[in-house]
Order: sequence, then structure tokens, then C-alpha cells
Amino acid sequence: MIRAALIAAAALLLGAVLLDRIFPPDLARLNTTGIEVFDREGRTLSVLPAPGGTWRLRTTTADVPPQLVDLLIAAEDRRFRSHPGVDPVALARASVQWIRAGRVVSGGSTLTMQAARLLEPRPRTLRSKLIEIFRAVQLEARFSKDEILGIWLTLAPQGGNIEGIRAGSLAWFGRPAAGLDAAESALLVALARRPAALRPDRHPENARAARDAVLARRGGPAAGLSPEDRDLALAAAMPDRRLPMPRLAPHLAREMARGATGNVALTLDAPLQRATERLAADILPTLPDRVALAIVVAEIGTREVRALIGGEWGAESRAGALDLTRAVRSPGSALKPFLYAMAFERGIAQPGTLIADLPRHFGAYAPENFSRDFAGRVTAADALRMSLNLPAVALLDQIGALRFASALKAAGAGPRLPRGADASLPLALGGAGTTLRELTTLYATIADHGRAMALRLTPGPVTEAQQAVERRAADAVAAILVQNFPGGGPAGVAWKTGTSWGGRDSWAMGFDGRHVAGVWIGRPDGTAMPGATGRQAALPVLARVFALLPEAPLQRMRVVADAPRQQAPADRLRLLFPPQGAALAEGAGPVTLRAAGGRRPLAFLVDGAPIEHEAARREAAWVPPGPGFYRITVLDADGAAASAAVRVRAADAPVAGAPEIRLIPASSR
Repeated sequence: MIRAALIAAAALLLGAVLLDRIFPPDLARLNTTGIEVFDREGRTLSVLPAPGGTWRLRTTTADVPPQLVDLLIAAEDRRFRSHPGVDPVALARASVQWIRAGRVVSGGSTLTMQAARLLEPRPRTLRSKLIEIFRAVQLEARFSKDEILGIWLTLAPQGGNIEGIRAGSLAWFGRPAAGLDAAESALLVALARRPAALRPDRHPENARAARDAVLARRGGPAAGLSPEDRDLALAAAMPDRRLPMPRLAPHLAREMARGATGNVALTLDAPLQRATERLAADILPTLPDRVALAIVVAEIGTREVRALIGGEWGAESRAGALDLTRAVRSPGSALKPFLYAMAFERGIAQPGTLIADLPRHFGAYAPENFSRDFAGRVTAADALRMSLNLPAVALLDQIGALRFASALKAAGAGPRLPRGADASLPLALGGAGTTLRELTTLYATIADHGRAMALRLTPGPVTEAQQAVERRAADAVAAILVQNFPGGGPAGVAWKTGTSWGGRDSWAMGFDGRHVAGVWIGRPDGTAMPGATGRQAALPVLARVFALLPEAPLQRMRVVADAPRQQAPADRLRLLFPPQGAALAEGAGPVTLRAAGGRRPLAFLVDGAPIEHEAARREAAWVPPGPGFYRITVLDADGAAASAAVRVRAADAPVAGAPEIRLIPASSR
């Protein structure tokens, strides 16, 4: 008899094992979840839906408050911790109620049976109930009680295309599930029963009644709530609308989530990212039609990206799904700082070296300044600050275009040249492609004393930096670039602008003692923006970006900000144009007299006679009265003077031995 019973029990056990192997539970829905993207502190940046557009996030008991689990068990399955997946008492009670009422009054489903139904949704029939019972026993054999709760917490419907408590918490309360209070927890528990009929944005009274039922009739002492806490929860307001899912850094979140099998952690700083996105949203309406904006902010010491704006997001946006921090565009003059650093390193020039900004041909290549005039002899420091083209091309001619391109590549900003083309002198003026991320990497190299290291988007050990350019040379360039923002802004920031041909790309790059930042403005399709410049369009945005950042440590700022005082010449009054001995062509239009240094207001004189001009400006327009010799003088408020003797020649009388210069009034870059 005993033997027969043992054989029968063994047969049943073997049959159960075989059935479990032949018909395993389908866990596809549990394993098909969206991706949550976190910042460096574990704060939610962005959430991407599961395939099909369902907002479903994997949730465990550790992701929710203990009181939510207590409320859930008290409301749905008081004997959950003790039964084997099926509660005979609950099933018997449900059967009796069904027989007496002629309809289903209570389903008798345990939380394990509900988890089975959420894994494999079926019509509510007797056959489906039997399958749920079988699956519940399977789940109890395969998973712990907390893991079964995790299935329910991940898949419980929360209204519309929202599933799971973590997704429900974000949609209805706008915060992670770990921060839910008793009233919010009770609402999400109740909502899972009839999500369509209990949505608080559509049926607030029904939702409140269901929530209060969980709290009052099922969520009392059994769920760990004191009477006072329960009363406070009953008085809590209901959410009246569904909130959008977090969408900070959407371009980067989508990029980094591609191919990921779980949640993603980034180096971004959520508050800074949010503030930078608000700044971009404020600026975009002020830009011309179809013009987009991209921003990158990174920490110099670690190269960790703290904020990234890839472009406006959405169907009607200027940039759409294209991440414009990765778009290859012409950098204009934005490569010049690294060029000067190489020149300083090789002894070709130093900040105080006088170099000529005069018309010159380099074989068949005859570059011009952006303003199409020339400054004469200026220091290398001034040539870089003024972004003069002729000195930059001359330096590149001595360094070698191929050597410069190789150094850029070693620093993480290798130029993209046309197919089959070699590096050449136009590289100094933006004659190659680069990206905003690469330019930010390059400026971080200058800011970090010439040490090159790639930008980092995910946390991890900091890689060892490589010395891309001599420290002394990088620090000299950094010192030269420390300037006040023209329209006002934080002090102690080194910056440089760039403008590509036709105004297609406007750049502003900068750094202080802690952060490096870059701004790009342009049209995603690469069409021209006539008249747009980096100084006019992108630089004010860069100033506002640095205004969002914490002040750099004073000691590190001194490394950057004090250097120009040591290496650059004093800011004495200088007449930049015309240069001494220049020959000007008669009838070429107004000549732009330009000065630098000194203390304003300035006065311009020709042969001792003052020229009318705006006192606050360092420029004046002069129309030569005719051929002859003239002395141009500029005076500052302290009485300092600088002058140059020039000659205006007749249109048909070329002068040998003197540079002939045709002038057009200057415009800013």
C-alpha cells in the first residue's frame, strides 16, 4: 500500500516535471522592457519605451517602498507568503460566491496567479483559470516570493500603454517609485485591477474610491499604516493628468541605449542638463528659420560630459532625430588655438612675436581676412585674439599641414578631408570637417595643459592622458584666450569663435578652470546663414552656458588667467591699421583706421586734424582727400599716442617697394 502510494507520488512528481519542461512559462513580456537612462548620481534622465511603444520598466521589490508591497499583499493576497501559488481557501470562497450569485463575485486569484496572467494574458474563462493555476505552481517552483512580486510589479497595468509600478510612478507622479507615499502606492495598487475604468485623469471619483478602499478596508494595520497615516493618505489629492516620461538628453539617451540590454548610466549631471535644455529652448525661437543649436559641456579633469544638447527634438523640430554634436561641419577659425600652440612649441613664434598681417600669396593660395582688410604688424597673441587669417596660414606653412593634421588626430580631433585630398594650408581656416564633440575634446586638451584624452559619456576609470602639445605652449594659448565676453558674462573664461564659409556654421568654444564647453549654431541641412558669425550668434550662448556652471576653483583659474599677464605684452596703445609705410589706393572708398590697447575714449587724427567717430569704438572711417603723404595718429585717454606714415597713390601710379592695400570696413567674426 505504502509502496503504491510512493509510486503514485513519484509518477505525479515526474509528470509535473515533464509538464513543466514541455510547457515552460513564457517570460518574454517580463524580459521585454524599456530602458531607463540615469545620470552620474543615479537620477533618471530619460526613459525609452519597450518595443511596441509600451512604457514598461523592470521592477523589483527593492525599487518600491516596503509599504507598497504591504498594501499589495493586504489588498490582493493576504496568505501570499504561505501558500504554494494557489490559495484553496480563496478558490473555495470564490466558487461558492459564483454558485450563489450566478456570476463571478471574486476571482480567488493569488498574486502568483495574477503574475501568471500578466505574463500570458488570456480571455477570462474557466480554461484560462485552470492554466493560471498550473502556471502559478510553476512560478512558485521556479522563483522566490520576492521574484514573483517582481513579475507583478513589472507588468501590472497602470492605464493606457503604461505597465509596471516604476513606469506608473513616473507617469502619474513624476518621480521614481522609491519615493511613493502611502496614498500614491494605494492608487497604483488599485489601478492595476481595472486600469481603463480607474484612470485618475479620466475617472477621478472612481480612482479615489478604489484608492480609499485599498487604504481603508484592506490597507490598515495589516499593511503597516497607523490610523493617522491612513487618514492623511485618504485626504491626499489625486493626480489629474498623465505626465510625460522623462526625456532629458534624448539624442544621447537614444544613442547610448542602442543595443543595451539593461539600464544605462551616463556621466551627465541631470540638473545641469535640465538647465541647459531650458536655455536652448529660450534661445531657439530667437534664431533664424530652420536654424538649430547644439551644446556640449564637459569636466576638464575627467573629460566626463556633464550636459549635451544634440539639437531640438520632435517631429516639427529644426534638427529632428539628428544629433548635431556628431555632425561633421567646417570649424572655421576654431582650430587656430591649437595651431598657435604648435607654433609656440616649435619656437616658430611666441605670444609677443611680431608677425605680418599683410597681403601674401602661398603659391596659388591667397587667403584674406574675414573683414577683407589687414592689420599690418601685430603680435602673435593679438593675431590669435583677432583671429587674423594671414598669420595663421603663414604659421601653418612653417609647421606643415600634414604635421598639423596628425597632431589634431592625436588630440582627438582628426580633420575630415575630402576623399583623396591631402592636408593643405586652408586647414588653418577651417578647410576640413570636424564635430562639436571633437572640438570640445581639442579645447579640453588646451585647457588641461596640452594633455589629450577622449570625452567620456559613461562612468568608469579615467584613462591616462597623452601629452599632445607642450604644456608651456598650451598654457600660453590658454592665457591669450582669457577675455571678457563682449556682451557681459562670467570672468576668467578663455574663448574663441569660428565661422565657416557663408555663415553655415557658427562656433564658440571656451573653458575655465573646471569646465570646457562648445556651442554650434547652424542649419542641419548645411545651407548658408548669410551674415551669421560665431561672435554674433554662438558667443552670447557660450557666455550664458558658463553662467550656468559653478565658479571654477580660484587656484586653477589663476593657472589660466594669470598666464597672459606673464607672457603677453602690456596692453599698450597700438595703431593696428594702416601699418607704417603702407600705400593706399586712391578711390578705394573709406579707410578703416583701427587701434588696440590703451584706455578709451580714443581720438584719431590725420595730420593733426581729428576725425569724427564714436568715442567708445577703436575704429574710425577716413576718406583720403587725394594722393599724397599722411600721418595717422591715435591718442588714448591717458595721452599715449601711436602713429604711422602712409601714402595715398593715384589710381594710375603704382608705388614700388610698399605694400598696396585695398580696404573694406571691418566686420566682426
